[in-house]
Amino acid sequence: MVRHFTDLSDAGGDVIAAMINDAQDRKAARAEWPRGRPDEDQPLQGRVLAMIFEKSSTRTRASFDMAMRQLGGSAMVMESGTMQLGRGETIADTARVLSRMVDAIMIRTDDHAKIEEMARHATVPVINGLSDRSHPCQIVADLLTVIERGKALPGLEVAWLGDGNNVLHSFLEAAALMKFNVRIGTPAGYEPETEFVDMARAAGCVVTQTRDAAEAATGADVVVTDTWISMGQDHAEEKLAAMAPYRVTSELMAKARGDALFLHCLPAHIGEEVTAEVFEGPQSVVFDEAENRIHAQKSVLLWCFGLV
Repeated sequence: MVRHFTDLSDAGGDVIAAMINDAQDRKAARAEWPRGRPDEDQPLQGRVLAMIFEKSSTRTRASFDMAMRQLGGSAMVMESGTMQLGRGETIADTARVLSRMVDAIMIRTDDHAKIEEMARHATVPVINGLSDRSHPCQIVADLLTVIERGKALPGLEVAWLGDGNNVLHSFLEAAALMKFNVRIGTPAGYEPETEFVDMARAAGCVVTQTRDAAEAATGADVVVTDTWISMGQDHAEEKLAAMAPYRVTSELMAKARGDALFLHCLPAHIGEEVTAEVFEGPQSVVFDEAENRIHAQKSVLLWCFGLV
């Protein structure tokens, strides 16, 4: 049976925990090594990952490429604009063709239905590199970063401030799987999809939704935000105005616990969703978080191949 990673629930809580443990072990084992040197065991030697990009990418592109290199495999970049996919070939046919040419497919796209369609027709693993619905690979890296800083996931208090977007959806899915709580501060009209809130609550998590940013941040172990204007959206002045009270400032971070961490999946728009003082401050772990995309991706890939 092919293992797809379209959302965190495809793997489940026990597997996510195993992925994080594997990522920690592999990261520690290669400390001080050149980044391009393969891991000693090279578990994906001879394997090829096709990376399909319908949206621009820095961290997803670099981390999956480096993940495959470190695991002993290789990756090919496929931009939708230079593929027949960009000229009307169906997702189904693309999946069936690539399944005969590569060992796994990662797709970063705007419409989650495309990922689901790819997974239905592919006979090799399909990985969600980002969609409008969710960003599961990012969250594996985020959880790894939090654990590295000595925080346990069960009972963790995570504050989300700003737009109720795909990254928040995956945080809520992770909360359901790993048993932590989420406080959501969003303006009216920008809440997350109720499906994800209900999923977390049904799993016993406390999910608080508020219009008050300070209430969301108070007592939090982790404070998370994301860009207010997602890739491909217009720089809407109305949305920016609605989001302004949810900017993560030093004053807002002071409401959280003294050892609280600040996370952001990047790229950041300094002065919009976060101030420079917080982004560059001692509580910010955004660049550890970005680096951990490599280690998280490696464990996701290994799980897809039945090796975690």
